[in-house]
Amino acid sequence: MPELLSVQQAEELDVGQVHEMYRRYINRSQVTLMTSFGFGWELVDHAEGAYLYLRDGRKVLDITGGVGVLNHGHNHPRILAARMRFQERRRMEVHKTYFSPYLAALGHNLAQVLPGDLTRSFLPNSGAEAVENAVKLAYKYHGGRRNTILRADISFHGKLLGSGGLTGSAQHRFSYPTIPGIVTFRYDDLDSVRAAVRAHRKDVYALIVEPFSASTMQWCSEEFLRGVRELCTEEDIVLIFDEIYTGWGKTGSLFYFMRYPGLVPDVLTTSKSFGGGKSSISAYIAREPIFRKAYDNLADAMVQSTSTTYYGFGEETATAIEAINIAIEDDYPARARALERVLGPGLERLQKKYPDEIADVRGCGALWGVFLSGGPRLLDLAGKLPPLRDPQLRPKLVACAVIDALYRDHDIYAYYTLNGRSPMVIGPPLVAEPEEMERVLDALDAVLAQGMPRLLTRFIRERVSSLW
Repeated sequence: MPELLSVQQAEELDVGQVHEMYRRYINRSQVTLMTSFGFGWELVDHAEGAYLYLRDGRKVLDITGGVGVLNHGHNHPRILAARMRFQERRRMEVHKTYFSPYLAALGHNLAQVLPGDLTRSFLPNSGAEAVENAVKLAYKYHGGRRNTILRADISFHGKLLGSGGLTGSAQHRFSYPTIPGIVTFRYDDLDSVRAAVRAHRKDVYALIVEPFSASTMQWCSEEFLRGVRELCTEEDIVLIFDEIYTGWGKTGSLFYFMRYPGLVPDVLTTSKSFGGGKSSISAYIAREPIFRKAYDNLADAMVQSTSTTYYGFGEETATAIEAINIAIEDDYPARARALERVLGPGLERLQKKYPDEIADVRGCGALWGVFLSGGPRLLDLAGKLPPLRDPQLRPKLVACAVIDALYRDHDIYAYYTLNGRSPMVIGPPLVAEPEEMERVLDALDAVLAQGMPRLLTRFIRERVSSLW
């Protein structure tokens, strides 16, 4: 008999045993990298709202927001109740030839909260799947007669073969095969888009863009978004807005593009907090004429839904129904704006106080990037050497030093992005209170007051030295 572990035995593993199993069965280098940068030394006992409760008794304020997943916070009681209701009543999970009332209701809810004729939903598991299926829809809409798709130079749309090719960030150092015909334009540069369309006249089937780039803390102007909408309408190009991270209130409007009345993409993708922090579910929502031309016929009606195993999985759709209702009833966009009223001026004040340590502050709602600076130039040379070969080593180490001090000294958990200039992100769940953001600002002030040389010396001595 194989020596299998039970769920209870898994819960009783200590951090050393977890590290060893990761090394043996998951990825040895992941353990080395994460622990060398100061992460992964503790285990979480449980989580609730905006807090993590560690096994050693510490209560940690989580301002990562689950990297976009936790608008509802950890273990929202209404989300737990919806899932428990589904389980206790032994509802059906997988449906192919039975129609699902949960899937029907979720499609209805999405159509109700989105503008225009964004009414046709497809519901796979992950954000990358939503992106790839949106691209398939656009390609099918044109009957395979067009072969070019446009994406931005700083884009992040996923890490699958197709979505990875549509990702323009510097995260991917290995060149994988991907879909053909990908052409790059400069983010928020309408002239660049126009030039790309002219260069591929009548051959562009889709343009995909993030109205707010959460990985770089940049966003498209209203002029750009409306200009792209007009251009795509003129050229019959399917316009896809990727709001997988920024949806459901994060930036102060239900979706970032909805702050501009009358602006409607042809397809919208969403995931992350769409599942209420408990469900792995995503969606694309398409305009009526786009979807109908592509799939609304007897030959193609079952092309997507029956060929995706977990499409519209029962408990996942029930969870998403409740997640949407919470976001609307508790007015998550307003909650994000309340957090912005603290974080915006507070971070700008710290930037003025520490101009050598904070190069820039950018964001809106409950999603902010703090672009940290400083550190010896020698780290740039180290970033050119094995085993890292990382040109962003210095800003990453600076960010890690600050994040480490926030965590160790103030019980505040933040993260930094791997794209662009690697800003430290303050992206709390929308159940967090403004007073908790005041605490974050006070802690960041105390950390930066130590000076970057001291922070880096402490961090490198205790953590990064193990790499060499």
